[in-house]
Amino acid sequence: MSVLGKSRLSSNAKIDVLIPAIEKDLETLPYVIDAVKKQVKHPIGNILIVAPMRKKIRELCTRKGCKFVDENTVLPLTKKNIRYRSKKWERSGWLFQQLLKMSGDTLSKSDYFLVIDADTVLIRPHVFRTGRKTLFYCRKWSQPEYFKTYRKLLGKRATAPSSFVTHYMLFEKSKLRQLKKAIASKHHMSWHSAILRKMDKSKPFAFSEFETYGNFLYSGNPGGLVLKSALNKSLNTRIAQITPERIKTLSQKYRSISFHKRKGYARKADAVSR
Repeated sequence: MSVLGKSRLSSNAKIDVLIPAIEKDLETLPYVIDAVKKQVKHPIGNILIVAPMRKKIRELCTRKGCKFVDENTVLPLTKKNIRYRSKKWERSGWLFQQLLKMSGDTLSKSDYFLVIDADTVLIRPHVFRTGRKTLFYCRKWSQPEYFKTYRKLLGKRATAPSSFVTHYMLFEKSKLRQLKKAIASKHHMSWHSAILRKMDKSKPFAFSEFETYGNFLYSGNPGGLVLKSALNKSLNTRIAQITPERIKTLSQKYRSISFHKRKGYARKADAVSR
């Protein structure tokens, strides 16, 4: 049960938090973690940082009280096993992170876990469960290839009225397992092998874990979802330059801010904003 009101915004549904990261996220990751602790109005169990085995990332986990997970221990494949690139772009790591997010059911101890990108900072209070429904923060546009891959994977058209690709999402472990089982059963192979084989790797935006999971839930029980506008703002500055006053001003219009394309600190080409 949750309470959504003018003065209170909270849910008693306990959740874990999963944040895939790379070393270049260290500029934003501390802010992301702090914002989750402040703005996510749920009891939080573990905050899991799934990342390469790097000393600075492990030290940050220790300082912030997070649990470090070596990304190469999660799946029977690693980034090195994924070839998703062209002469103009390299997105193997970006795709690998999506598969890591979809493996959260094997890492989380709670029935629900929140996934958030390592460059997106929540600036307003958030809940993700209200009554027996999950809240999804959505946007109006998406990539056509996401829906083509969804249809290949599940044999049906995506029907949700909004896009689920908004940098953070609450997963329900049992529903995520149903999705992965449906994909594996239809294609007679592991769910991750099916994704890698069915997506068009000549396209730079060919699969979305958020779009796939959100539409799978919507197709089964549209009334079980609450869709809200994400109100995300992408900023081209360094996060350290954002003052508390600016955050307060931005929070009057936006729920979160992202730092995908900031000058002087661009993430790897395989981790650009979708």
